[in-house]
Amino acid sequence: QVQLVESGGGLVQPGGSLRLSCTASGGTFSYYSLGWFRQSPGKEREGVSCIGSGDHTTFYADSVQGRFTISRDNPENTVYLEMNDLKPEDTGVYYCAAHLDPYGLEYGPGHLFREVYDYWGRGTQVTVSS
Repeated sequence: QVQLVESGGGLVQPGGSLRLSCTASGGTFSYYSLGWFRQSPGKEREGVSCIGSGDHTTFYADSVQGRFTISRDNPENTVYLEMNDLKPEDTGVYYCAAHLDPYGLEYGPGHLFREVYDYWGRGTQVTVSS
């Protein structure tokens, strides 16, 4: 069983940057595909980005393409989300999630959908406001 803990959220002005981290314990980190999701009040949780366990292929939601970058550090059991040029509509609770896929055979754009994932962190708040 994997435990995930997010950190790095906060209050930032429009146009600013934040880097979120999610550290895992309890599993073989390199075997998991990983995703970042966000949820705003009154809205469904939406996929932001994901990264595979195999060749580390990445996918992004159209709304963050070119502004956000996902990466992973397997020795550190950590996945990151670098967020630049933040906008008020990026506000929300950001969650990381993990899905066991040791050889990356299942991975694809569908990993932007929450139903894929087995394990979730508790989230970190990101607020973009002036």
